[in-house]
Amino acid sequence: MPLSVIETQTIAPFDVATVRAQFPLLRRTVYDNRPLVYLDSAATSQKPQCVIDAIVDYYTQHNSNVHRSAHALSTEATVMFEDGRRTVASFLNASRPEEIIFTRGTTEAINLIAQTWGHMHVRTGDVVLLTEMEHHANIVPWQMLCERVGASIRTIPVDERGVLSIDAINEIQNVKVLALTHVSNTLGTINDVKSLCSWARSRGIVTVVDGAQAISHIKADVQDIGCDFYAFSGHKLYGPTGIGVLYGRYALLDAMPPYQGGGSMISTVSFEQTTYNDVPVRFEAGTPNIEGVVALAAAIRWFSSFDLGALAEHEQMLLARTSDGLSTIDGLRVIGTAPHKIGIVSFVVEGVHAADIGALVDRQGVAIRVGHHCNMPLMQCYGLTSTARASFAMYTSEHDVDQLLMATNKAVRMLR
Repeated sequence: MPLSVIETQTIAPFDVATVRAQFPLLRRTVYDNRPLVYLDSAATSQKPQCVIDAIVDYYTQHNSNVHRSAHALSTEATVMFEDGRRTVASFLNASRPEEIIFTRGTTEAINLIAQTWGHMHVRTGDVVLLTEMEHHANIVPWQMLCERVGASIRTIPVDERGVLSIDAINEIQNVKVLALTHVSNTLGTINDVKSLCSWARSRGIVTVVDGAQAISHIKADVQDIGCDFYAFSGHKLYGPTGIGVLYGRYALLDAMPPYQGGGSMISTVSFEQTTYNDVPVRFEAGTPNIEGVVALAAAIRWFSSFDLGALAEHEQMLLARTSDGLSTIDGLRVIGTAPHKIGIVSFVVEGVHAADIGALVDRQGVAIRVGHHCNMPLMQCYGLTSTARASFAMYTSEHDVDQLLMATNKAVRMLR
């Protein structure tokens, strides 16, 4: 069983000023010494000092390869690495640490599933069921698989609010796998993944949940959700880039072939034959991102020390403040008005290109994202090519929102 490395922590009350003080980058200025307002956390989160310190400590005190050598440094690094696995397992409420595979991110995790489990089980005539709000990372790997084996992709539609229209899914036949996002990275919609996984399980359909956008906003309990696979990226959860997680039910992982070949993932090697290592090492070929795992574990422990209920209330307040403020701008339309959503606000302004809005608010020190957000099929559903997107994190303040509103107002006036 996973160690109780998270549950035993003291939960700190949530105070945004206290949180912000732990993020060195938020003290930066840009353009004529303007204070930075960072509202692009859905792309990547900033990192608290404790995560930065964890990386520095690893490299200055423990740097060595894992699972290989007999000396003290390697032993220390291996203990830290595997403690990171147990920390992630506890965070996700996995049944055992071996259900956690380290990847480079959500994208690699989904590719791993498609090219291993998918290669074994998806056949000609089968259906891969997605939703219209999927990130490209949860579309392209399945397209590649379907093209190779003769399967097809069907989608669950999204309505004008950004809510999945699930009424027709029972009519879709031959579904082998349901792969869907927990939270939309463009709309902010929180999908009812638990109900959808239950529906799939009752029909023998394997489920893959993309948790990249949910992981820093919603408690992801994989046993409660009832999914077969769950993936997320460390850099969305205040950890470093280049490290991600794939959770998989052990019985499924144990039956899957390796994803890549090389060191570590083997048991024996000769020129005639190779036998493979056990789960999860079978899927972690080569030297892993050791410092990434160590820093991700630090980020999880830090994040889990806060009152997440209070954090959710703070985020909903920011979301309402943003939506109310944007509604006063003539010609502006928010894309994604689902009743259950996280702090992501995408919007367009009639007659104004999103890229121009992004450039002008940036000059006022406000960092947002513009473009299709790796959601081109979703954009087509709304008849759009791009939106402007503001996205929140633990460190987002009311002042940040007010600066966004002032900057957007000014940008729209300049562009008309």
